[in-house]
Amino acid sequence: MKKKIISTKRVLKSGFVSFLRNKTVSLSSIGILTTTLIIIGVFFFFRGIFDYSLNQVRNKVDIKIYFKLDAEDSQILDIKNKIKTLPEVQSIELVTAEQSLTDFQEKHSNDPVTLQALAELDTNPFGAMLTVFAKDTNSYDYISNTLSSESDFLGESYSAIDKINYFELKPTIDRLNNMIRLFNSIGYWITLLFLVISSLIIFNTIRLSIFIYKEEIAVMKLVGASNMHIRGPFLVESSIYAVISSLLAMIFFFPTTFYLAKNTIDFFSGLDIFQYYLQNFFVLFLLLLIISLLLATFSSLLAIRRYLKI
Repeated sequence: MKKKIISTKRVLKSGFVSFLRNKTVSLSSIGILTTTLIIIGVFFFFRGIFDYSLNQVRNKVDIKIYFKLDAEDSQILDIKNKIKTLPEVQSIELVTAEQSLTDFQEKHSNDPVTLQALAELDTNPFGAMLTVFAKDTNSYDYISNTLSSESDFLGESYSAIDKINYFELKPTIDRLNNMIRLFNSIGYWITLLFLVISSLIIFNTIRLSIFIYKEEIAVMKLVGASNMHIRGPFLVESSIYAVISSLLAMIFFFPTTFYLAKNTIDFFSGLDIFQYYLQNFFVLFLLLLIISLLLATFSSLLAIRRYLKI
């Protein structure tokens, strides 16, 4: 056990020494890896912004079903109960004709002309209304088509419906879904590009280290050093790149998100990107650290397997 601990210490020390000796190539590896992690982090924050914006839009986007003035309560309840059975529906809100009238009067409480005109009417000019919220914005098309006149889903109760306003909101929903798909696609390809670049640079860095220490490696072979003792320092060196790059990326995001916080609060209706950074600090750091360690280890093992003949 003691022998293993001593051997591990030697491997770690050799890795640190190799890292410090090759300052130029080490800094270039850390630089590109940090850039890659920052890009991944940027898309992490953008994803959070999109999720926040999507939730905000979900609270505003819905399907409103307006009923005719002579619609019977039994028809309205029948339609409501049928819509509830759809798995794509998150919730339904019913506003009765009486509630619609009350809401209108409260909204125009400072408009005596409008209230006077309303009082002169013999009947309530407002019908009942159902508001349908979907679990996912992609489901609105399906729900709307299910509730349309071409579908038999609502049966005879459909005659109580005056209009469904989803198609007025459809362009907004389509734009939102297209933006999310475009964002995911761009994020995927940019991240992939920088992952490949980082892998190549770390690969070449380890290859250069192997070339620099080829004489020392030959001596170690002659004295009977184990394969792990020879390979270990290169893996330690690449792991140092990963840890330092992760820390630098997190340090970069601290002042950046702090500076942008006021703009995101104003532009995204209350989203504080700095608070989002603090709340997700450990999640983001763990994500970047795991990605960088996997990337660095994979590149190193590839270089070791190809150029370190042991």
